Amino acid sequence: MNQPLIVILMGSRADEAHARKVADAAAGLGLASVLRVGSAHKTPEHVLAILKEYETGQRPVVYVTIAGRSNALSGFVDGSVSSPVIACPPPSETFGGADVFSSLRMPSGVAPAVVLEPANAALLAAKIFALADPAMRERIAAFKSQQARKILQDDGELNA
Repeated sequence: MNQPLIVILMGSRADEAHARKVADAAAGLGLASVLRVGSAHKTPEHVLAILKEYETGQRPVVYVTIAGRSNALSGFVDGSVSSPVIACPPPSETFGGADVFSSLRMPSGVAPAVVLEPANAALLAAKIFALADPAMRERIAAFKSQQARKILQDDGELNA
Protein backbone atom coordinates (compact mmCIF):
# COMPACT_ATOMS: atom_id res chain seq x y z
CA MET A 1 0.00 0.00 0.00
CA ASN A 2 1.56 3.30 -1.12
CA GLN A 3 -1.13 5.67 0.14
CA PRO A 4 0.27 8.52 2.25
CA LEU A 5 0.03 8.18 6.01
CA ILE A 6 0.17 10.67 8.85
CA VAL A 7 1.70 9.06 11.93
CA ILE A 8 0.44 11.01 14.91
CA LEU A 9 2.80 10.30 17.78
CA MET A 10 1.75 11.45 21.24
CA GLY A 11 4.07 11.75 24.21
CA SER A 12 1.31 10.37 26.41
CA ARG A 13 -2.32 9.32 26.24
CA ALA A 14 -3.19 12.66 27.88
CA ASP A 15 -2.60 14.20 24.42
CA GLU A 16 -5.24 12.04 22.72
CA ALA A 17 -7.96 14.69 22.36
CA HIS A 18 -5.47 17.02 20.62
CA ALA A 19 -4.25 14.14 18.43
CA ARG A 20 -7.78 13.22 17.40
CA LYS A 21 -8.31 16.76 16.12
CA VAL A 22 -5.35 16.23 13.77
CA ALA A 23 -6.71 12.84 12.70
CA ASP A 24 -10.19 14.24 12.06
CA ALA A 25 -8.82 17.09 9.95
CA ALA A 26 -6.63 14.63 8.04
CA ALA A 27 -9.64 12.43 7.31
CA GLY A 28 -11.48 15.50 6.01
CA LEU A 29 -8.67 15.96 3.50
CA GLY A 30 -8.79 12.29 2.50
CA LEU A 31 -5.66 11.26 4.39
CA ALA A 32 -5.16 8.19 6.53
CA SER A 33 -3.62 8.53 9.96
CA VAL A 34 -2.64 6.36 12.86
CA LEU A 35 -2.33 7.29 16.54
CA ARG A 36 0.67 6.04 18.51
CA VAL A 37 2.05 6.74 22.00
CA GLY A 38 5.71 6.92 22.89
CA SER A 39 7.85 9.16 25.05
CA ALA A 40 11.30 10.42 24.12
CA HIS A 41 12.09 10.65 27.84
CA LYS A 42 10.44 7.52 29.21
CA THR A 43 10.42 5.02 26.31
CA PRO A 44 13.01 6.08 23.71
CA GLU A 45 13.55 2.50 22.48
CA HIS A 46 9.80 2.13 21.92
CA VAL A 47 9.71 5.40 19.93
CA LEU A 48 12.63 4.21 17.79
CA ALA A 49 10.81 0.91 17.13
CA ILE A 50 7.70 2.82 16.04
CA LEU A 51 9.75 5.02 13.72
CA LYS A 52 11.53 2.02 12.23
CA GLU A 53 8.17 0.43 11.48
CA TYR A 54 7.07 3.38 9.35
CA GLU A 55 10.43 4.42 7.92
CA THR A 56 11.06 0.99 6.42
CA GLY A 57 7.69 0.85 4.68
CA GLN A 58 6.83 1.95 1.16
CA ARG A 59 4.20 4.50 2.15
CA PRO A 60 5.02 8.20 2.16
CA VAL A 61 4.89 9.32 5.80
CA VAL A 62 4.63 12.61 7.63
CA TYR A 63 4.93 12.52 11.40
CA VAL A 64 2.89 14.83 13.61
CA THR A 65 4.33 14.88 17.11
CA ILE A 66 2.18 15.96 20.01
CA ALA A 67 3.99 16.61 23.26
CA GLY A 68 3.99 19.47 25.67
CA ARG A 69 6.27 20.68 28.42
CA SER A 70 9.83 20.02 27.29
CA ASN A 71 8.73 18.47 23.96
CA ALA A 72 11.81 16.34 23.40
CA LEU A 73 9.63 14.11 21.23
CA SER A 74 9.57 16.37 18.18
CA GLY A 75 13.33 16.83 18.05
CA PHE A 76 13.95 13.17 18.85
CA VAL A 77 11.68 12.03 16.02
CA ASP A 78 13.03 14.56 13.52
CA GLY A 79 16.59 13.60 14.37
CA SER A 80 15.76 9.93 13.79
CA VAL A 81 13.87 9.99 10.48
CA SER A 82 14.21 11.34 6.96
CA SER A 83 10.47 12.00 6.60
CA PRO A 84 8.97 15.40 7.49
CA VAL A 85 7.99 16.06 11.10
CA ILE A 86 5.39 18.57 12.26
CA ALA A 87 5.38 19.47 15.94
CA CYS A 88 1.86 20.30 17.13
CA PRO A 89 2.15 20.83 20.88
CA PRO A 90 -1.08 20.88 22.88
CA PRO A 91 -2.12 24.23 24.34
CA SER A 92 -0.75 24.93 27.77
CA GLU A 93 -1.06 27.68 30.31
CA THR A 94 1.77 26.24 32.36
CA PHE A 95 4.63 28.71 32.61
CA GLY A 96 2.40 31.31 30.91
CA GLY A 97 2.45 29.21 27.73
CA ALA A 98 6.23 29.60 27.45
CA ASP A 99 6.71 25.83 27.22
CA VAL A 100 5.93 26.21 23.49
CA PHE A 101 9.50 27.48 23.12
CA SER A 102 10.73 23.90 23.59
CA SER A 103 9.06 23.15 20.24
CA LEU A 104 10.66 26.13 18.53
CA ARG A 105 14.27 25.95 19.64
CA MET A 106 16.00 22.94 18.08
CA PRO A 107 19.64 22.00 17.68
CA SER A 108 21.34 22.31 14.31
CA GLY A 109 20.33 19.63 11.84
CA VAL A 110 16.96 19.06 13.54
CA ALA A 111 14.09 20.88 11.86
CA PRO A 112 10.52 19.92 12.70
CA ALA A 113 7.95 22.44 11.53
CA VAL A 114 5.83 23.86 14.35
CA VAL A 115 2.09 24.31 13.83
CA LEU A 116 -0.08 25.04 16.85
CA GLU A 117 -3.54 24.35 15.42
CA PRO A 118 -4.31 20.64 14.90
CA ALA A 119 -6.29 21.19 11.68
CA ASN A 120 -3.44 23.25 10.27
CA ALA A 121 -0.94 20.49 11.11
CA ALA A 122 -3.06 18.12 9.01
CA LEU A 123 -3.24 20.73 6.24
CA LEU A 124 0.55 21.11 6.20
CA ALA A 125 0.95 17.33 5.99
CA ALA A 126 -1.49 17.31 3.06
CA LYS A 127 0.50 20.06 1.33
CA ILE A 128 3.69 18.04 1.78
CA PHE A 129 2.03 14.99 0.21
CA ALA A 130 0.62 17.22 -2.54
CA LEU A 131 4.14 17.87 -3.83
CA ALA A 132 3.98 14.43 -5.46
CA ASP A 133 0.22 13.92 -5.68
CA PRO A 134 -1.91 15.97 -8.12
CA ALA A 135 -5.14 14.61 -6.62
CA MET A 136 -4.11 15.92 -3.20
CA ARG A 137 -3.33 19.31 -4.74
CA GLU A 138 -6.89 19.34 -6.12
CA ARG A 139 -8.36 18.46 -2.70
CA ILE A 140 -6.39 21.27 -1.10
CA ALA A 141 -7.53 23.73 -3.77
CA ALA A 142 -11.16 22.66 -3.19
CA PHE A 143 -10.71 23.07 0.57
CA LYS A 144 -9.28 26.57 0.16
CA SER A 145 -12.03 27.49 -2.29
CA GLN A 146 -14.68 26.32 0.19
CA GLN A 147 -13.09 28.46 2.91
CA ALA A 148 -13.14 31.52 0.61
CA ARG A 149 -16.81 30.90 -0.27
CA LYS A 150 -17.66 30.80 3.44
CA ILE A 151 -15.98 34.17 4.07
CA LEU A 152 -17.80 35.74 1.11
CA GLN A 153 -21.10 34.23 2.26
CA ASP A 154 -20.60 35.55 5.79
CA ASP A 155 -19.77 39.00 4.48
CA GLY A 156 -22.80 38.98 2.19
CA GLU A 157 -25.11 37.95 5.04
CA LEU A 158 -23.85 40.74 7.25
CA ASN A 159 -24.29 43.35 4.53
CA ALA A 160 -27.58 42.21 2.98
